[in-house]
Amino acid sequence: MVRGASFLLLTLLVSACGGRSEREVVRRDNDVFRSEPARQCLSTLKAANVRYTPLPNQNFSGGCHTIDTVRLMSFSTEATNLGAMTCPLAANFTAWAKHAVAPAARAYLDSEVVRIETMGTYSCRNVNGGRSGRLSQHAFGNAVDVSAFVLKDGRRVSVLTGWNGKADERAFLRRLHQSACKRFGTVLGPDYNAAHANHFHFDMAQSMKDGSAYCR
Repeated sequence: MVRGASFLLLTLLVSACGGRSEREVVRRDNDVFRSEPARQCLSTLKAANVRYTPLPNQNFSGGCHTIDTVRLMSFSTEATNLGAMTCPLAANFTAWAKHAVAPAARAYLDSEVVRIETMGTYSCRNVNGGRSGRLSQHAFGNAVDVSAFVLKDGRRVSVLTGWNGKADERAFLRRLHQSACKRFGTVLGPDYNAAHANHFHFDMAQSMKDGSAYCR
């Protein structure tokens, strides 16, 4: 009788654990992509054959949060260090990789980009890492920093050395900077300030009153 009671208790505990996990999954699904624009963005990713994982909405200390974000799993080009990204940022980044990075590499470097190296996406910090001031778009998963491109022939073109490096690398990187200005709300590079000497900063914040990109 004791053995039967113990078995029954164990069964109830296992069932309870299973029920809690199921509720957590349902809550997570309901928390993600509740707005119509966000759902439309997901459709854009799917149409472009981009594989992604939707992430749960989260609020962090200091006003940081990740709302309607995804983690990119695979698209036209491998990319490193990608964490939570707002869906519009993910959609524009993958389109930029396919329609700007790939053709520019063929045109200027006579090779193919096999990997885009980034310095990450979400980071709960202020603009330029300052102790005070407004939050960076990284604090919302709405920005990505791109640092280098690895080519099929083994070359690695970094923003740090290539921006003022060989003629073909300069042309390649400037073309990518210009094309990014058509896709992202804010584009910052080495000519903006010393803090951006080694990367391009892309985010989806509209920085100009007329809605055009802030491109430096």
